Amino acid sequence: MDTIVTPSDHRAEGEAVSTASPRDYFDLMKPRVMTLVVFTAFAGLIAAPVDANAFLAVMSILCLAVGAGAAGALNMAYDADIDATMQRTRKRPIPRGVVSVSNAYGFGVVAAVLSVLLMALASNYLAAGLLAFSIFFYAVIYTMILKRSTPQNIVIGGAAGAFPPMIGWVAVTGEISLDAVILFMIIFLWTPPHSWALALYKSGDYAAANVPMMPVAKGAKSTRLQILLYSVVLVVFAGAPVLTGLGGAVYGVTSLGGGALFLLLAWRIFRSRAGEAGSAEEGALYAVRAGDKAARDLFAYSIGYLTVLFAALIVEHAFGAYVAIPGVSP
Repeated sequence: MDTIVTPSDHRAEGEAVSTASPRDYFDLMKPRVMTLVVFTAFAGLIAAPVDANAFLAVMSILCLAVGAGAAGALNMAYDADIDATMQRTRKRPIPRGVVSVSNAYGFGVVAAVLSVLLMALASNYLAAGLLAFSIFFYAVIYTMILKRSTPQNIVIGGAAGAFPPMIGWVAVTGEISLDAVILFMIIFLWTPPHSWALALYKSGDYAAANVPMMPVAKGAKSTRLQILLYSVVLVVFAGAPVLTGLGGAVYGVTSLGGGALFLLLAWRIFRSRAGEAGSAEEGALYAVRAGDKAARDLFAYSIGYLTVLFAALIVEHAFGAYVAIPGVSP
């Protein structure tokens, strides 16, 4: 069994220098989150109405990946005490004692600065500025201020994760357009039901760490209702790209079918008692008690839903599959 240490454990601070591996520092960057960031940013870049230089486009995506990883490392450094308490996060590099808090901060700051500077050189100052702001928003506004103080932490803090497709768009166009804002809003509205579904079946973890996630602060019943309401708004708004012409028939069908299933799963949560049975005893992300299965199902599906939405845009704009919908698309 792994030994759990806290950031104040001086022995762990000393060990971290000699035991950390490149994989440990890579894990600090939250690679699963980074993958979704890169994918949505690539979709924004591809959907933009310009022919981008291939090399500069690749460099821009790389900068986004490093910037997202930097924000993740800074988040883990500040949240080391929380991560050491929660079952789901106890095996992260800092709680395991293989990376020290100070080294995590140093790594995050260096990666953040390099990603922003390189973005400015590879694309434009607006994209670099948005990247810098998104890192700051996640590491400071969300992690250091909102997360421990309000159950609206995910609602407001979700803006940080919504920036990537906008940054991808701006990296090749040099400007923020209505379509870029729409891509931002889709992820912004997606974040609460996605995150609260996880919080419902891991509420015991958050309660133990004194993090006021919605189920902990307002109760499971209120959270289930808010998941349903946000899901309705999300699914309706996800059709906006069709109205502006950003999305065609492929996107429209994907949005309609995927949204219908999203609403079904949200309705199942609303009718369930998810979050009232406590969190799963196991530390695995998808470990769940029978009463919380509806929440686990929406959490898992929501990742696929967002992925296929942005994949539809990539298919339409990168592979010539765009077909306007008569009477709907402009």
